[in-house]
Amino acid sequence: MATFVNRTEELARLRELYASEDAELAVIYGRRRLGKTALVKESLDLAENTVVYQARQKTSALQLKQFIDAAAESFPGITRIRDDWEEVLRYLAEQDAIVVLDEFPYLVEQEDSLPSVLQALFDHELDDSAATFVLVGSSISMMEEAALLGNSPLYGRSSLKLDVRQLPFCAAMEFFNDAYTPDEQVSTWGVFGGVPYYLEEVSPDATLGENIQQTVLSQHGTLHNEPDYVLRMELTEPTRYFSILEAIAGGSTSRNEIAGETGIEYNQLSKYLNRLSRLRLVDQHVPVTERKERSKRSRYRIRDPFFRFWFHFVYGTGEQYDEIGAEAYEALIKPELADFVSEAFESLCCSALRTFYPERTITETGQWWYNEHEVDVVGLTAGDTLITGECKFQQSPLGYDALARLEDHVSELRWSPRSGGERVEQYALFSRNGFKPSVEEACERRDDLRLFTVSDVVLALSS
Repeated sequence: MATFVNRTEELARLRELYASEDAELAVIYGRRRLGKTALVKESLDLAENTVVYQARQKTSALQLKQFIDAAAESFPGITRIRDDWEEVLRYLAEQDAIVVLDEFPYLVEQEDSLPSVLQALFDHELDDSAATFVLVGSSISMMEEAALLGNSPLYGRSSLKLDVRQLPFCAAMEFFNDAYTPDEQVSTWGVFGGVPYYLEEVSPDATLGENIQQTVLSQHGTLHNEPDYVLRMELTEPTRYFSILEAIAGGSTSRNEIAGETGIEYNQLSKYLNRLSRLRLVDQHVPVTERKERSKRSRYRIRDPFFRFWFHFVYGTGEQYDEIGAEAYEALIKPELADFVSEAFESLCCSALRTFYPERTITETGQWWYNEHEVDVVGLTAGDTLITGECKFQQSPLGYDALARLEDHVSELRWSPRSGGERVEQYALFSRNGFKPSVEEACERRDDLRLFTVSDVVLALSS
C-alpha cells in the first residue's frame, strides 16, 4: 500500500469544501506523479455520497457510460437519467454529491463543451445545492484553458485552486522511517526529490547506490524512462525541450549558453523556456538581490531533482549502463554524485536559514553571483544584517580557504539595509564532513561566524 504523507493544509481545505452548505468547485492541478489522486482519495476518507471517476483516453460516449456506472454505486437513480453530461451532473448536484472528475483534460479532449456545461450549472442552477465538484488534471495547459485563465469557461467559479507541488524535504524523508543517516537523506533528496511516486520506488532497506542501480540505471527499472514518459505526455514535439533540459543539466544555465549548446536561436529560446516554466519543470533563477523581470543575470535550473539527475546521467546513454551491468553505479555515478548533490544541498541550506537565525527577520533567501563572484547562501533581513554562507558537500573537512573565499565574494555583494545604515555581515559555513581546526578556531574567536553540519541542516528542516 502506498504511503501518504504531508499535504495537511490541502486536506483541510478540501474537507472544508465538502462540509460547505453551498455548491463548491475545486480545481486541483500539477504535473504527473505528484500524488493528486492520492490527495483526493485521502480527503474523501470519511466522506459520504461520493462519485470518483478516473477518466481515460476514450470516446465521449464510453466515458459518459463509465461515469454513470461509477456514479450508480452511490446513486442508483442516475441510471434513469438521460445519457447526457448536463443531465447527469445536474442530477448529482441535486443529491448534494461530491463529484471527482480525475484527469479532467481527457474528458475535455472528447467533450469540449464540458467546462461550459459546468459553468452554466454554477451560474444558474446550483443555488440550493451543497454539491462539490472536484476537477483534477495533470495537463497544466489544458487545466488553465478550462478553468484557470481569465478567458476559460470556469474562471472565477472555483472556491479552491490547488497547485500541487513536490513534497518538502522533511515530508519526503518520512518515506524512509529514519532508515537513512542525514548524509544519506540529503543525497537521496538530491537524486529523487520530493515526488511521491519516485520516493515510493526507493527502498529504505537498500543503499542509495542500489536504489539508483535498480530503479534508474537498469533498462527494466521502474524509473528508467520516467522523464521521457512525463514529457511526451505533455509535449507534442519534445525534441527541442529535451535538448534544453539536457543542456541545463550539463551546466549550460544562461540563455546564451543554452542557445550555444542546443543550436536553438537565441530569439526562439524564450517560447521553449516559458513552456518548460509553465510545466513547473524549469525555473528562471536570478541573484537574490535582483528582481526577475529586470535582471540580466538569469540562470535556468531544473526544478525536479530527479529530472536533473536523469538528464545529467541517463538521457542519451542508450544501453551503456546495462552493458556495464551491476557495477554501473560504482563506476560512473558514484564518483560524480557528491558534486551533483551539492546544488540540492545549497538549496536545503537556504531553506534552513530562518531556523538557524530565529533572532533575525529574514525577508529573502537565495544565491548571489556577479562575474566570477558567487555566494551559495544569502539571507537578506529586514534589519541591517546580511547573512551569507558557503556550502561544501565533499568528503574532506572544510578548510579556512572556504571562509576566506566567502569573505572575498561578499565584499562584492551590493546590498544595503533599508534604514540606510551600515550593514552587519554574518558568515555561515555548511559542511558535509566537518571543519578543519583552523576553521573551528576562527569560529571560537569570532562572533560573526557560525558552523553547520549536514545533521544540523536536516534537523532544522525537520523541526
